[in-house]
Amino acid sequence: MELLHVTELDSPIGALRVASSDRGLAWVGLPHGGGRGLGGWIRRHAPGARRAPGFAENREALTQLLEYLEGRRRSFDLPLDLRGTGFQRAVWRALLAIPYGETCSYADLARAVGRPTATRAVGAANGANPLPLVVPCHRVIASSGELAGYGGGRELKARLLAMESGHTEHTAQGRLL
Repeated sequence: MELLHVTELDSPIGALRVASSDRGLAWVGLPHGGGRGLGGWIRRHAPGARRAPGFAENREALTQLLEYLEGRRRSFDLPLDLRGTGFQRAVWRALLAIPYGETCSYADLARAVGRPTATRAVGAANGANPLPLVVPCHRVIASSGELAGYGGGRELKARLLAMESGHTEHTAQGRLL
């Protein structure tokens, strides 16, 4: 039976919940995050897994998440246990290639994974990302430049993009300054 190490972190954006397997960081839950939560992720990707408290097992991930949220880290250096379809994993790998402080559109991401007409599917894969922050799905915006949905809410997305770009504010429409 698989064991998932689960812990929580009080961060500058609120409580984060993280889970890792023996292969690496597998899931990050944002404050006010939508979706099915850890229980839904486990039912879909790790059925039968047992949860155990896991602060020590997640120490490095927690440290790097805090460093990122405090503006002291630009990329993550962690083993990842990404579980999803082949298409989802391709989208998530493409997300990892978006540099800190930069954004791309869903159409750009669709082209990057070799499926230029699959913008909606790319959006769905982006929304199913189990490792927000670490796999930077917040760096994907609409072709118009507007902020599209984000599992942690548009306000958090705007805040993360502002932090990465060095700006402190976004316009009321959610466009980058």
